[in-house]
Amino acid sequence: MSASSNKPCSSKGVLRSQHTFVHPQFAKLKTFVASLPQLFADPEQGRMIYRGRNELREFEVEGVRVVVKSFCKPHLVNRLAYGLLRKSKAQRSFEYADLLRHNGIGSPAPVGWVTVRHGLLLADSYYASLSSNLPFTYIDLMQPGRVPNEDTLLREVGRTAGRMHNLGMIHRDFSRGNILVGMTDGKPNVEIIDLNRIRFHQISMAEGLANFNRLPVSDTMRRLLAEGYAEVRGYKTAQCLNDWPESESLNSPAAGNRT
Repeated sequence: MSASSNKPCSSKGVLRSQHTFVHPQFAKLKTFVASLPQLFADPEQGRMIYRGRNELREFEVEGVRVVVKSFCKPHLVNRLAYGLLRKSKAQRSFEYADLLRHNGIGSPAPVGWVTVRHGLLLADSYYASLSSNLPFTYIDLMQPGRVPNEDTLLREVGRTAGRMHNLGMIHRDFSRGNILVGMTDGKPNVEIIDLNRIRFHQISMAEGLANFNRLPVSDTMRRLLAEGYAEVRGYKTAQCLNDWPESESLNSPAAGNRT
């Protein structure tokens, strides 16, 4: 089955099976996406962005920059669950990015996903997206004066969260490294990444505001985020500020790396 059919392609061995899906827009990258398990087996392939529980590498292929996330192997029970019952984190990341973009919310364009199973167990999964052109993250906004148009961008972060919540989508890891920001053609642009932990249900004001609790803020940053959020959700800014969750101070060691 071809990628343009919107169905995953499969290849099978005696015990190993691989499922590959490529967005029709990026059909020319089908061979690259299908080769991700082999590429990640070679530590020299691609540019390492991050290595921890998961691994991120950037590749340049067919004239475009692609970021690929290799998810860590889940424990045995989840390997069976992902193998038989649940979509992999890679597939969910792809589908949620497509959904966000369809609803006018920024996220790097999804390219494709791969899952590898050994028998009934999920072994490996990979999610590929275009590399974002946005130059900053929320971490940069934590350093006053570092990012041009920081006030405008902070309000847009608040608006973006509000748009997601209005659509019944909440990001359970709405944290400093997963929010990309920058100006595009003179307009604020926010992209959300690391999407496999999005959940879907009606979002109350209290739950929506609590979603900001992983973002260290100053008093000014809190006000700007609240202004953007209140604008989109039809709330009063003063009410949002009154009910704003406890957040780490920018001066707290727990606020993390701001370089």
